[in-house]
Order: sequence, then C-alpha cells, then structure tokens
Amino acid sequence: MSEKKMTSSRRHHLKSLILSIASTWIQQEKKDLVVAKQNYLSETCTRPSLSGDQATLMDTCRKLNALIDKVDEERYDLSIKIGKADKEIEDLHIKVVELRGVKKPALKKVRMSADAMLKALLGSKHTVNMELRANLKPVNKEVKEEPGEAVGDWRKNIEDKADRKKMFESA
Repeated sequence: MSEKKMTSSRRHHLKSLILSIASTWIQQEKKDLVVAKQNYLSETCTRPSLSGDQATLMDTCRKLNALIDKVDEERYDLSIKIGKADKEIEDLHIKVVELRGVKKPALKKVRMSADAMLKALLGSKHTVNMELRANLKPVNKEVKEEPGEAVGDWRKNIEDKADRKKMFESA
C-alpha cells in the first residue's frame, strides 16, 4: 500500500477551509449567546412599572432589594461549595501522589575519573587538575636543636626571666 503524501498547497487549502468554518461557528455561538442572554433577562427581569405613587415605588424597591439579597446569598453559598470542592480535590490529589510513592530510578555504575567528574560538573571551560601537591609551598624539615643544659637547669631559666622583668620595669 503506497500512500500518497498531501501537497503543501492542498494542505494549506484544507487548513484555510477548516479555519473559515471554525470562524463562522464561533460567530454563530456569539450570536446565540447574546440571544440567550436577552431571552433570559426578558423572562426573569421584567421592567418595573415606574408609574404610580411613592408607595408603589417603595414596594418595588423593597422587592428589588430582596432579590439582590437572595442572589448574594446564592453567590456566597456557591463560592463556599466551590472552595470546599477545590480543597477536597487538592486533598485527593495529595493522597494519589502519596499512594503512588516516589519511584527512584535504578542508578547505573559509571566509571569516571575525578578529573572528568569535576570537568563535567564545572563545565568544559574550566580545566581542573587533581594534582593537589602542585600548589603546596615547600617546607624545610630542619630540626632546631636547643641547648640541653637550659632545659635541665631550672635555676638558669628563672634568672633569665628575672632579667627580662627588670628590663620592663626600668623602662
């Protein structure tokens, strides 16, 4: 079965036809909505008769205020119901996530040197050298020998300290 591909001009023509049909449907829907709105308003909201004395006008105003209060109560009730439903949906969503659990993917062993790993983490622009001894300063390992008799003779240390004390007192 060899299927022929649609040419671009045919595809463009069909697309423009679909778009034109969709635009007419949208225009028709808008007109239907306007008509439905006018019909609903004419049925539910009849025009009050403003002719008459003050008592009839006050009565009409009271009726309108009662209708407004009723609509506000319905709106408030519906907003509370919607809030409860949203909260319930959120709770159910959380339960579903908890039931599914978090699946950790199986990790694969990758053999990579420390240099390659740091290069991958820091980017290709950074050159990383794991030779840590290259940046260290050299240290001389000479051991200074102290005279042994100063360590052993405690009287001499005390005399040296006394001389230092006199030097600070005289100054």
